[in-house]
Amino acid sequence: MKEHFAFRHVIIAVILFLGVLWSFGSAAQDKADYPNKQFVADARWVRDHMEDKDVVVVDVRRDKYFDDRVIPGAIRMPWSEFRFNDIGNNLGSLFRGVKQAQQILGRHGIAPTDTVVLYDSVQRDGGATASYVFWILDVMGHENKKILKRGIDAWIDAGYETADQPRQAEPFTYQAASEQIRKHLLIDADFIYRRLGDFYYQIVDVRSREEYLGEMGSKGVDGTPLKLGHIPTAVNVNYQDAWTDPETKDIKSYTELQNLYKGLDPAKGVIVYCASGRRSSFSYFVLRLMGFENVYTYEASWEEWGRPDRFLPVETAENELTGDFLPQPAKMTGSVQSAGDDPAASRPKGGEAAGGYVSCGG
Repeated sequence: MKEHFAFRHVIIAVILFLGVLWSFGSAAQDKADYPNKQFVADARWVRDHMEDKDVVVVDVRRDKYFDDRVIPGAIRMPWSEFRFNDIGNNLGSLFRGVKQAQQILGRHGIAPTDTVVLYDSVQRDGGATASYVFWILDVMGHENKKILKRGIDAWIDAGYETADQPRQAEPFTYQAASEQIRKHLLIDADFIYRRLGDFYYQIVDVRSREEYLGEMGSKGVDGTPLKLGHIPTAVNVNYQDAWTDPETKDIKSYTELQNLYKGLDPAKGVIVYCASGRRSSFSYFVLRLMGFENVYTYEASWEEWGRPDRFLPVETAENELTGDFLPQPAKMTGSVQSAGDDPAASRPKGGEAAGGYVSCGG
């Protein structure tokens, strides 16, 4: 009887011990750092480093969303300065190009070696415009860049003072090293069309579920209704799902992001798109934060692909990420490439994907 009693105590002790180990493991996992944690900053980091001579804090908000409050010492460089409307091709809000981007960066006193801290506001999607400039800096091969999570709201919530005027920076000649410029990240509809069916590429539609399924439409620059649906084979992961909640719009933990993108293979290329490239730039940033290397933003997005005069296939059938593995960071050979390189250029150019087509345009 005593032996039985002692055995029960041993079993209970083992169960309790395993429970403690599990709780510690879960806590450690929840606190796991982003693989590219250098891409984010909190308000305290900005406060502690804002006087560093090589740190440039940048308010990217457009006038429409600017409230005359800036982080002290910050410059203003509205993200929309990097975009133009291609009226001739009926496309809106496209990247001006590498040459013009260098001019803009230099005009605002930014050097290629600076650590650029970008911020917007919770009102403007909590990073979904700062992320557009992040993407441009990635194209330029600008290594040191960060986004302030929750933007100026995080600064104010931390109790730090604001200024009512941005700093006027002295112009600088920004010259990116040609071997660092990643022009291969600038993709168009033809790039994607020739790769439909190529298993190397994974396509992620970051719009709302209603837009993805063709239950809600949109219009082109000239007001023409665009086709309904999504790019064939694309899965839907709404860019807003990377927020902890719609009020604070903080970025989810690494563990939560792994579960959000469960089944996405970081060893392959990932193409993200939305309607005009703004929302997809945020998903681009999140995937880069997670350690994904070969990520592409299809900037023209649905404004180009969904045009009725373009013979591009669309579908409304829902595709889902498959597989139980959680994405892990993948440092792939040649992930930072010279202009024009494509990590899967030598792979066969796949044909059209099957299933669920609504139209090929026209």
